[in-house]
Amino acid sequence: MDVIGLSRFQFASTSIFHFFFVSLTVGLAFMIAIMETLSYAKKEQRYENMTNFFGHLFLINFAVGVVTGIVQEFQFGMNWSEYSRFVGNIFGVPLALEVLMAFFLESTFIALWWFGKDRLPHWVRLASIWLVAIGTQVSAFWIIVANAWMQRPVGYRIENGQAILTSFSDVVFNPKAWIYFFHVQGSAWTVAAFLVLCVAAYHLLRRHHVEIFGPALKLGLVVGAVGTLFSALSGHTAAQTAREDQPMKFAAMEAQWEDSEAPAPWSAIAVIDQEGQRNTFNIEIPFLGSVLADNSLNSSYEGMIRLQEEYQQQYGPGDYIPPVAPVYYSFRLMVGIGMVLLATAFGGLALWWWGRKGRKDRLLTNRLFLRWLVWIVPLPWLANFFGWITTEMGRQPFMVYGLLRVDQGVSPNSFTEVLVGLIGLWAIYLALIGLDIYLLSVTARAGIDHKPSAEIVAAPAPSYSEGPSDSDRSGSL
Repeated sequence: MDVIGLSRFQFASTSIFHFFFVSLTVGLAFMIAIMETLSYAKKEQRYENMTNFFGHLFLINFAVGVVTGIVQEFQFGMNWSEYSRFVGNIFGVPLALEVLMAFFLESTFIALWWFGKDRLPHWVRLASIWLVAIGTQVSAFWIIVANAWMQRPVGYRIENGQAILTSFSDVVFNPKAWIYFFHVQGSAWTVAAFLVLCVAAYHLLRRHHVEIFGPALKLGLVVGAVGTLFSALSGHTAAQTAREDQPMKFAAMEAQWEDSEAPAPWSAIAVIDQEGQRNTFNIEIPFLGSVLADNSLNSSYEGMIRLQEEYQQQYGPGDYIPPVAPVYYSFRLMVGIGMVLLATAFGGLALWWWGRKGRKDRLLTNRLFLRWLVWIVPLPWLANFFGWITTEMGRQPFMVYGLLRVDQGVSPNSFTEVLVGLIGLWAIYLALIGLDIYLLSVTARAGIDHKPSAEIVAAPAPSYSEGPSDSDRSGSL
């Protein structure tokens, strides 16, 4: 591994560390806003208790996660100074707007919502948490706009070796940005929904406050179903868009070396030989490749060998084939996990519907299903990580697609300098993630009856009404 490889590994690892917090923050803010709306509309204490409980988890994740985002931006100057010089005139705009329009909005109204819950009218708290939820969406949007420009540069001109912004509207309405935003939004809802499902299932297995965690479980199923379906549809559209503007990435996702047949099959599992530019083993499903490419049953697409020749003619000598195996397997792991999560969410909705007319709520008493919800909580995060690996490694060797290669964007650092920075960042990030997981798990398992102390987290404990801890009431949305 050289300086370029080490710098890539550092940025990739810290990005994944940061996104561990981001996806949960974006999705959970939206879910808590729904909980607060239910509390405001129904005027029932159990919904207020539910909102306070999951709001405490949200606050822990937000507080710990903010730190990782600050470090993330420093790396553009530390390890990728040439990239920053090239794209700074464009890339800096959405990053600045993210801070001005979103971060200040989130921080201000989180404080009003949490610390003012016993002092402000309920409608003010409701408005505050919805503004927090909106702020998280705006924040995600501007970051995705910046990333989408790297995938599909628009609204620019090259002047003195730098990309200069010529059309802000082209950057904002970049089709790639909106497709990515919808996909990230769906994945964030999925992460948050399955965390809520895990926590609710854990307490339902112990019959703790069924009147609170029963509705929480049902809300999680609804949001999880919407999130997984939204992710699947937007992800399918993103793959088809890649076939048009990043054909090499699409071919790598399918490990397609030669031009495909018409109709194109879909590779279910392959053993990839990158040096030999071939697959030594490949199981294919007929027609499915054409469906993935453009929703038809009689289409084909170009292979990486032919695209390599075209790219050399267009961009000059070089190897333009990305690392195929990581892209290929990450894509399939993402899709496979997504299908498991989608089946789980809709299976839970079916259990709910099936038991509606019976005297016993089959959803809240199905211990096998509840245990399953507890065990699969890491899967949404893994699907997110595999999706980003597919997206980012699939555009290699480019940092800015068609304009700037990775080797052109790296800082003139020594191997030792990058290695020391990498070790330091890993130590800090692992400590932060460990702290976040510890605080979330301790607070989640403690349940409604426990009041977290100031020694654990520097925020006031949520206030809960008195009530039985082993209620038989199932509750409903």
